[in-house]
Amino acid sequence: MSQPTDPIPTASVRRRRFPSLRLLGLGAAVAVATTVGAVSVAPARPEASPPPPTELTVVELFTSQGCSSCPPANANLLRLSGRPDILALSFGVTYWDQLGWRDTFAQPAFTARQRDYQRGLGNGNVWTPQIVVDGREDVVGGRMSEIEREIARHRAFTGPTIRFQGRGVGLAGGEAPRQPADVWLVRYEPRPIEVPVARGENTGRTLPHANVVRELVKLGQWRGQTVGFATPVSGRPGMRTAILVQATSGGPILAAARQG
Repeated sequence: MSQPTDPIPTASVRRRRFPSLRLLGLGAAVAVATTVGAVSVAPARPEASPPPPTELTVVELFTSQGCSSCPPANANLLRLSGRPDILALSFGVTYWDQLGWRDTFAQPAFTARQRDYQRGLGNGNVWTPQIVVDGREDVVGGRMSEIEREIARHRAFTGPTIRFQGRGVGLAGGEAPRQPADVWLVRYEPRPIEVPVARGENTGRTLPHANVVRELVKLGQWRGQTVGFATPVSGRPGMRTAILVQATSGGPILAAARQG
């Protein structure tokens, strides 16, 4: 395998202070019974507040169109991508490109992210198809029962609440990390994409891909404070945006949110 050395690209972004994020309080409703002729009109009942959003479990697949073992993992991620409680992300890696087919989605930055997980999880090398759950555990991407087991073991995040605000994102609350955590902007394709492969180990196959990551940008760091970051304009139309707050060097994910 090749040993990519390309660093993860970062973007220079403008930081600005955000006010503390507040929940909008609902005024107490005073019910007054009224009478119209001989008919009593019952007071209107206040609508119940919507339940809080389900916390996301982050499932990252490291895959390659040049890897014959990857199609079942791609299919598993496609199944998971429809679940509202899961943020499923597909990262194409570059080190299988030498086998005759250059992955159309792979970027050196994604290979570098997987190498961070290699160190963070204590693995001897990188491999595909690998699925990493919440930055804490990894399994073979083709083994759905093991993926489901790790999803069921999701631990509540300890990081900040993430709020999208116009062309920026605000972070507030949470437990301050021991070391500054990285704030990642992820942009991915919201619809499945099918790729016909003409060469390499998957010659003649058309491979479906879900939630293909196109952009990975480090916005800055979070130290436990209330803080905001401007988000750069995407170079591709129609992308969906997610934010990950993560311990450095392939450590656990502390908070995650997606826009929309």
